[in-house]
Amino acid sequence: MIGNPVCVAPTGDRCGEGPVWHEAHASVYWADINRFLIHRFSPADQTVRSWFFDEPVTGLSLTDRDDVLAVLLGSCVILWEPATGLRKKIFTLDTWPQVRLNDGRADPRGSLWVGSMRNNVQADGSSVAAGGKDGVLYRLDPSGRVTKWRSDIGISNTIAWSPDHRHFYFGDSLANTVWRFDYEQEGGNISNEIPFLTNCDRGSPDGSAVDTEGFLWNCRFHGGCIVRVAPDGRIDQVIEMPV
Repeated sequence: MIGNPVCVAPTGDRCGEGPVWHEAHASVYWADINRFLIHRFSPADQTVRSWFFDEPVTGLSLTDRDDVLAVLLGSCVILWEPATGLRKKIFTLDTWPQVRLNDGRADPRGSLWVGSMRNNVQADGSSVAAGGKDGVLYRLDPSGRVTKWRSDIGISNTIAWSPDHRHFYFGDSLANTVWRFDYEQEGGNISNEIPFLTNCDRGSPDGSAVDTEGFLWNCRFHGGCIVRVAPDGRIDQVIEMPV
């Protein structure tokens, strides 16, 4: 049973993205791309704290250290310590500002997968039209090695793994498609791309998460809903959202 959505933090985001539950902090972190913000909501005391950055904040991922988050900015990836404010750059996108990062998450091996898109956020935070196929899917390994796994992407969105780590999910909002790949756990490689969720008539695919049963929860941009998709690609439920 899925209950009705409840607003717990009316932060007025222009483009809220990338919520990540941080168990050690008992809080959820997320970004507002157009206002260059990271928020943290703590359910225990119902408080929100926000941090400002110098450019769009487009994604967040946990790391193997409780005090450090991996943060995707428009131009780069940094390691960020919320408690101290320390920011350390670990990857720079050489196509910025024409292209920016958009979505990312660490894999079971500790590599960070990040995707890019044609930049649609101006220096003042205002939006312009997205389009083209400038996006690339990258993998950043702990050794510092960077590899490219897919190109010609409109808008990179959805980076997730099945609970058994056998499959990897990745989407392109402009293509209205989420693909499923075989994921090779030892080397962290992906192969055998097949369409998984395509041509859904409720908007376009944005970010996703996978639950313990292996169902993919996909937010539908301009669709006003979240779809829960079974491992076989069947839409199991549509959760209407007041947006």
